[in-house]
Amino acid sequence: MRMERSLPTRDLTARIDRKEHIGADGDRLVVLDGLELRLAPGTFTCLIGPSGCGKTTTLRILMGLDDEFDGELDPALREARIATVFQEPRLLPWRTVAQNVLLALPRPDLPRVEAALASVGLEGMADRYPAQLSLGQARRVALARAFATEPEVLFLDEPFVSLDEASAGRLRDLLIALWQRRPMKVLMVTHNLREAVRLADRIVFLTERPARVAGVAEVELPRDGRDPEAVSRFAAELARRFPGLAVA
Repeated sequence: MRMERSLPTRDLTARIDRKEHIGADGDRLVVLDGLELRLAPGTFTCLIGPSGCGKTTTLRILMGLDDEFDGELDPALREARIATVFQEPRLLPWRTVAQNVLLALPRPDLPRVEAALASVGLEGMADRYPAQLSLGQARRVALARAFATEPEVLFLDEPFVSLDEASAGRLRDLLIALWQRRPMKVLMVTHNLREAVRLADRIVFLTERPARVAGVAEVELPRDGRDPEAVSRFAAELARRFPGLAVA
């Protein structure tokens, strides 16, 4: 059964005027200051910036996990069907692969689970437990779980970190293939500029903390023309345009 409710076909916006953390010494630290984001329909956006600048904090605010900030989120974002893929797969170890995917669905739907697992190349693994999976396989389960919900907005927080480059590359290709079958608004946090160029339509660069948007770059490479050499050249050009904010 398909989930028919759909998000308005317009940009979603978020304005974070100020976000503070309390430091270990009790002082207030400004993490985000005057940050504005726009998510366009069917567009894959990457958020990139220096380590510790507030990328994950921004994602948590957009996901509705942190409401202690000054600013405004698009009401439609609050109502959207959202899926998230975190840095760690976050699979319950006492549940099977199929059960972990089922937990994300509003009602039991085993055919949907089987189709989701098949879409990420995990046919025949529904009854395995997380401890029986490699890290790459566990991350595939996390992708299957996210796409099984047919999200309107997909958030990803460095989902391929800790993988070797070959494994990460295969999962990037898989992510794009899944997204192209059913385009949605995507925002992915990454520290890897080449990864951003490989995946994104738009890249949003954040400054050092307190973070604000330093600039937005459109990835002017055709999807079928993003071979390693083209990606490296484009990433190097962006690194020159935004010095200190990303490494090619």
